[in-house]
Amino acid sequence: MTAVGKLSIINKKTGVIVKLTHRQKITITVLGLYWIVLIIVTHIPIPQIVYRAHVSDKWLHFLAYINLVFLMWFSVRPDSKASWRSPIVWLIIFVSCAYGGIDEFVQPYFGRTKDLYDFIANTEGALAGFVIITFMMFWPSFLAVSAITIFGVTNLAKADLSKLVPIADAIFHIIAYGCFTLVWIRVMSIYPSRKTALARLFLILGVPIVFLLIVKAGSLLLGRPFATTDLLFAVLGIVAAVIAKYMIDMRQPGAKR
Repeated sequence: MTAVGKLSIINKKTGVIVKLTHRQKITITVLGLYWIVLIIVTHIPIPQIVYRAHVSDKWLHFLAYINLVFLMWFSVRPDSKASWRSPIVWLIIFVSCAYGGIDEFVQPYFGRTKDLYDFIANTEGALAGFVIITFMMFWPSFLAVSAITIFGVTNLAKADLSKLVPIADAIFHIIAYGCFTLVWIRVMSIYPSRKTALARLFLILGVPIVFLLIVKAGSLLLGRPFATTDLLFAVLGIVAAVIAKYMIDMRQPGAKR
């Protein structure tokens, strides 16, 4: 397929112009911005705060590439699971791994050090992303990648981020768990049920809260710091997301009031 203007692509086999979906346009835009940020952060000196926090950079590389592959696949195949027989899968794996290799190779020219294990972590993240996409469509994949990213970011550092960078830590927990909750609500809408409104609300709140407890239990098992404020900010994000979604739904035409 080749691009036609900004809003559509043309299928070379059929000659049919296919308009990009709204979600696909958003995904492509996010991919572009994400890749720009990725290039910048891997070619600037590592901030001292990273050393002070004792961050696991291998886990960071893994997370970066699992998200990159997720965005790349759903930019070109917005409504499909990945099939390992598809050439596009191997093309995306090649592009992501090639980029990861080139990125490591040129880092010494920017005051960084190249590391084979960083490249391996990149590749593992790319492959893990495709394992998820093989079994799940966009929204369930989004939920799974979000969960892995939240768990990973929460446990990246050995230092107590609630004390080292309290404002950033609070913002992360509010936004991360708020977004996770919104994605979970969207996933629930794909599989409608006849549950009562109260049972549905319990499920909407329950899954993100259980996930939060799993993440924090993982922190304890991994020997990471555990801050009560993290729980409070995460719950705040969950509740805020539910209220925001409810208010938006109430403003839709035909909504029951």
